[in-house]
Amino acid sequence: MSPVVLRTVARMMTPVLLLLSLVMLVRGHNAPGGGFVGGLLAVSAFFLYFIASDVKTVQRLVRVHPVILMAVGLLIIMGSGTLPMLFGRPFLTGLWTRVSGPWGSEIDLGTPLLFDLGVYLVVFGTTLSFILSMEKGSEEDEDNERSGA
Repeated sequence: MSPVVLRTVARMMTPVLLLLSLVMLVRGHNAPGGGFVGGLLAVSAFFLYFIASDVKTVQRLVRVHPVILMAVGLLIIMGSGTLPMLFGRPFLTGLWTRVSGPWGSEIDLGTPLLFDLGVYLVVFGTTLSFILSMEKGSEEDEDNERSGA
């Protein structure tokens, strides 16, 4: 496959895969999916872009260091678990609230969605960090082979 075709496909499919990952995240509590599957799908979008281009381009697209994403995800997970304790409930008990949505509808939001969001960020950050560090290691190996070390 031509690199031009691969870059074009990656540029077109990355937003679609990211949107699909968000759909999997949101529907995960009541149906198959969730933060883990959504996070892996989001990483696959950036991995496709990585194959078509390079590490610097992917890092520029993500804009946030993967370790920061992992830390924020862990904080969200801990927050979703400890929030019920403020109301005298056990750790990780689901709390729900109803929010008015568009056109007079109501949306149920709860701490399980927060937990899934935290898992999404942890999986995304961990997997992306792993993929980018593997590429960095292969670049260092190539440099060592060129220098004869």
